[in-house]
Amino acid sequence: MSFKELGLSEASVEAVGKKGFFEPTDVQKEVIPLILLGKNDIVGQSKTGTGKTAAFGLPILDMVEAGQRRVQALILTPTRELAIQVSEELRSLRGKRKIDIYAVYGGQPIGPQIRALKTAQIVVGTPGRVLDHIRRGTLKLDSLRFFVLDEADKMLDMGFQEDIEAIFRATPRKKRVMMFSATMPMEVLLLAKKYMRNSEVVIVSRDELVPGEVEQEFVETVPARRYGILRKILSGDFYGIVFCQTKVETRELAERLRKDGFRADVLNGDMSQPSREKTFRRFKEGRTRVLVATDVAARGLDVPEITHVVNYSIPMNAEQYIHRIGRTGRMGRRGKAITFIQPGELRRFRHIARQAGVDVRKSELSEELPREYREMVRRDELEKEYRRRWGKNRPRQRRRRH
Repeated sequence: MSFKELGLSEASVEAVGKKGFFEPTDVQKEVIPLILLGKNDIVGQSKTGTGKTAAFGLPILDMVEAGQRRVQALILTPTRELAIQVSEELRSLRGKRKIDIYAVYGGQPIGPQIRALKTAQIVVGTPGRVLDHIRRGTLKLDSLRFFVLDEADKMLDMGFQEDIEAIFRATPRKKRVMMFSATMPMEVLLLAKKYMRNSEVVIVSRDELVPGEVEQEFVETVPARRYGILRKILSGDFYGIVFCQTKVETRELAERLRKDGFRADVLNGDMSQPSREKTFRRFKEGRTRVLVATDVAARGLDVPEITHVVNYSIPMNAEQYIHRIGRTGRMGRRGKAITFIQPGELRRFRHIARQAGVDVRKSELSEELPREYREMVRRDELEKEYRRRWGKNRPRQRRRRH
């Protein structure tokens, strides 16, 4: 089936073709005709990275009235990074149509946003900043026709339910509501029931904890040899993210990689929003091949071409592990996730893997640990076993009577 057979306009078909896509994904086949039909609100469940933005974006672009300079579509996303990505994706799909698309989120000057909202027809934003504009009177929704919640489960996980409901109350009664989610917890279903009329549920695929397309392995090595092994990994066909636990480590590692000739950049929470946007844009365009990041990049960063994710530091828990390695293996592509573990961390990492429901094999890059490290690990394991059996106190010994 082609995009044209779904009922899309020539402008949309041409825009998708220029991006190199000629066959719709499963979620696009299901959702696009429903939106164009114009009868139902939609609750859509599909795995992360399956083309949900185009699934709702293409028909909305076809149905927005270009001559009407008022907000006709509002799309909420859980993070700034995702708001930027969705708005850029929609701009790339509009083709030559004169439709103004603008993203609003925190950490950005509000003045330019206020000016842009006077002419925007499609607004993409985070709940907090959208609600701020509504209360200021700078975002008027009386002409709103489409209201989309993208990654609804993550928005509710992040505590945005009250903001979302306040935004719902500020929208006109007559509108199309669409809610897309990788998982479908009860909170999402209750929200849909409360604010949707005559809704149709489309379940294409459920999000796995970890995408099946991701090959996973761990490298056990001593700290002093970790950087040398990382260089071997990056010297191959690498386009991906190296996750560190601290902001300081991201800066130091990126600087070291740049000195060794790698096209590396930093992304962490200390950076201003404009700097983060500039860094992300360089990475998305392929000008940077290695992004050294904290977990600020583990949510909402969607670049389907990413080949590798490296956990330079062991994740704190299963959730962090899942979000990190979920950056690769998207849109049906294969990906690889490599986790560095130091002596004594193997048991902890196996516990994380069990909680994540994954099987992680030992990498061929792992090295034989020096004897002093093996002895240290053995002492640690014996101490843990002792504490597990006896707690902090030694077992009481009975005195022998003579």
